[in-house]
Amino acid sequence: MYQRIKDLREDSDLPQREVARLLSMSQTGYSKYETGENDVPTAVLIKLSLIYNVSVDYILGLTDCKERYPVSRHFTETPPKLTDS
Repeated sequence: MYQRIKDLREDSDLPQREVARLLSMSQTGYSKYETGENDVPTAVLIKLSLIYNVSVDYILGLTDCKERYPVSRHFTETPPKLTDS
């Protein structure tokens, strides 16, 4: 899982600090997810799946299929927007 989130970030040409900003956390905290030093909370997994438009199953390494399932109409959170700031 940890290598997957690093690969997704690098494939998107995003620095750790930008992903950390999208997750409303510090770069150091996010870095610990990529190295496996800290477990990734469920809420962060969901946000990462929305940022990269992949399924949580893909991030967890349960499948090699990146395609996300349709988001439930009961899910109210909108994905963070990638911006040039």
